[in-house]
Amino acid sequence: MEEQCGYHLKMSSLYRIELSIDPGIWDPMDEEMFSLDPIDFHSEEEPYKYRIDSYKRKTGLTKAIQTNIGQLNSIPVTIGVMDFQFMGGSMRSVVGEKITCLIEYATNQFLPLILVCASGGAHMQEGSLSLIQMAKISFTLYDYQSNKKLVYVSILTSLTTGGVTASFGMLGDIIIAEPNAYIAFAGKRVIEQTLNKIVPEVSQTTEFLFHKGLFDPIVPRNLLKGVLSE
Repeated sequence: MEEQCGYHLKMSSLYRIELSIDPGIWDPMDEEMFSLDPIDFHSEEEPYKYRIDSYKRKTGLTKAIQTNIGQLNSIPVTIGVMDFQFMGGSMRSVVGEKITCLIEYATNQFLPLILVCASGGAHMQEGSLSLIQMAKISFTLYDYQSNKKLVYVSILTSLTTGGVTASFGMLGDIIIAEPNAYIAFAGKRVIEQTLNKIVPEVSQTTEFLFHKGLFDPIVPRNLLKGVLSE
């Protein structure tokens, strides 16, 4: 079972929600939002809108994140869970809007916020429209954390890279990482091609980065709900 496995088996967003939130006490938010092709992205391989449709059929999802209101061991919380199976969990306009709406709801209701990150970064097929989600989410988090003094917990899973790492992934009041997760901004190949330097294999893994002070505890899946509750 995925919750007993430390990190090898990939977990869907739905299964993560079921493991984290008390059964029967969670309510999906903004389900009417779904992914489009706002800049009419051109692809020689296959029309982009067909790729989106194929991922919808493959995963049963309409976007790369699920946001919910629920309870964690009877504690009311808001939670957003990214799903790498939907186009690499890439942060597109709809992902940014759903996260922003979740944070705004948590701010207005004075609720704890949990975001589970699993993403290759900003969605290149939306260009600057995906990049501005980084600033939008960060600004909304600033009001939540600094002005309202509420608690945001970020959970980094494998893999978390690019614009998600560079924005809300690393802005948690408490940042938790799964064992042996791949966490980075740019990937190993990009760094090596850009800087012409060899990047050690372990340098972008949880255990190595923990000793550099990048986040707080490393928590296996089977202990996560108890740690979050505490």
